[in-house]
Amino acid sequence: MAGKRIRSRNSHNSIPVTNLSNRTAPQTANVTNTAGPRVPDDLLSLTKEQLKAECRRRGQKTTGTKVELLQRLGHKMMGSVKKNTSSTANGNVGTQNIVKSTAGSTNRSKKQKEREERERLVLWKQPIKTLEYFSREVLVLLYTYGKKVLEFKKSAFFVVISVLGLTGIANVNGPHQYVVQYVYQKLKWCLYWIGLGILSSVGLGTGLHTFILYLGPHIAKVTLAAYECGSLNFPEPPYPDEIVCPSDENVGAFVVTILSIMSKVRLEAMCWGAGTALGELPPYFMARAARLSGLDPDEDDELREFEELQRKESSKEQLTLMERGKLMVEHIVQKVGFFGILACASIPNPLFDLAGITCGHFLVPFWTFFGATLIGKAFIKMHIQKLFVIIAFNETLITAALAWLSVVPIVGTKLQEPFKGFLDNQKSKLHRHKGAHMQESGSILSSLFEKFVAAMILYFIVSIVNSLAQSYHKRIHQKKTSSKATD
Repeated sequence: MAGKRIRSRNSHNSIPVTNLSNRTAPQTANVTNTAGPRVPDDLLSLTKEQLKAECRRRGQKTTGTKVELLQRLGHKMMGSVKKNTSSTANGNVGTQNIVKSTAGSTNRSKKQKEREERERLVLWKQPIKTLEYFSREVLVLLYTYGKKVLEFKKSAFFVVISVLGLTGIANVNGPHQYVVQYVYQKLKWCLYWIGLGILSSVGLGTGLHTFILYLGPHIAKVTLAAYECGSLNFPEPPYPDEIVCPSDENVGAFVVTILSIMSKVRLEAMCWGAGTALGELPPYFMARAARLSGLDPDEDDELREFEELQRKESSKEQLTLMERGKLMVEHIVQKVGFFGILACASIPNPLFDLAGITCGHFLVPFWTFFGATLIGKAFIKMHIQKLFVIIAFNETLITAALAWLSVVPIVGTKLQEPFKGFLDNQKSKLHRHKGAHMQESGSILSSLFEKFVAAMILYFIVSIVNSLAQSYHKRIHQKKTSSKATD
C-alpha cells in the first residue's frame, strides 16, 4: 500500500498516505471519507507523516513536532488535548474528558442551586418551612446523641448514680452543709460563666457577644463599687449576685488598686475565657474530620470559605482586607505552631475561627491546639480585657468623660444628665443594707441596655433556629445524593 493513493470524492483532494499497515480498517475508512479541510477529530487520528503530507498539500512547513503540526493546521490545542496526543489510537479520550467536565459543571451548578435554596431558609423568608426543618433537626440530634450515650452504658450509669448521690448529700442536714453549699455556689457560678463563654464563640448561629453583654458590665460594676466603697471586701452573700458596700468596720480590709480589682474578678473572667476556648473546638473537629474522611468542602460553609481562600491565594487574585487578615492568621498558625496559636488566641481576634479550621485541616494534635487556645484565652487575653475595662471605668476617668461629654454638639448636654443620673443611682444602691432592695428609678440608660440585651439574645435564638433548619436541609440533600450513588 506504500505506493497507492487514497482518493476522496474529488480527486484533487487526494492525500499520499504511507505506513498504514499498523492502522485498523475503521480508522482508514475515516480518513478516506473526509472531504475538504479536516476536522479536529480527523487531525488527531492521523500519524505524523500524514500530518506532514497535509501540511505540504496546504503549502505549509512540514518541520516540527506532532503538536506543532496540529497547531499549524489550525487545531486549537487545550491542556487536556496536549496530554492525549501521545496516544492518538484511543480517539475517545478527549470525548470522555469533555463528558467528565460537563458532568462536573452540572454537579457544581446543582450544588450552587442547593446552597442558594438553603440560604433562603430563614425565619423572615420561609417561617413555616424553617420551623418544620428546625424541629426535625432537633429530633434527629436527640436521637443521634441518645444512641451515642447508650453506647457507653457504664459511663452513663456512673454519671447518673454520681448526680443522685451528690443530690442526696446536698439535701441531708449536717455539719457538712456549709462546705456543700460553698462548693455548690462556686460550681454554679463557674458553670454560669463557662456557659456564657461557650455561647460567645460556639459555631451555632453567629455567637452571642457575652463579654459586651455580661462580663464587661460585671467587671465595670465591681470597679465602680470598689472606688465608691473604698474596699473590695464585699460580703458574701449577696455578692456575687449583688454588690453592697461592707459595713464601716470592714472598710479598708483591702487596698483598692488595679491589681486588687483584677484579682476580685479573676475567677469569673478565667471561667469565661475557658468557655470561649471550648467554643473553638467545633471548627477544629469539623476540619479534622473532613480531612481524614475526605469530606467535600462544599458541604460546609466554613470549609468552603477556607478552600476558596486558599484558591485565591494560589491564583494570586485580588484579596480584601479581611481575606488578607485571615491568610495572615492561617500562615502564623501553620508555620509557628503552638506559639502561633498562642499568639492568635492571646489577643482579641475575630478571625480565630480560621485558626481552628487550619489546625484541624493540617491535623495539628488536639492538645497542642486546645492547650495553646486555653492558655491564650483564659489567662493572657482575659487579663488584657480586664485591665482595659478597669482602666476605662476608673472614677477619675468617668468624671472626666462626663465633663467632656458636654463638648459634643447638639446631643452632648442631653446625654450628660442621663449618664450622671445612672451613675448616681448605681452608687446609691451600693450603700443600702445587705439584703434590702431599692425601688428601681427606671433609668433610660438601664432600660435601653435591657432592651439591647433582649434583642441580642433574640437574634441569637433566631440564628440558631435558622442554622439547625439549614443543617436539616443539607442532611436531606446528602441523603438523596448517597441513595443515588448506591443505586
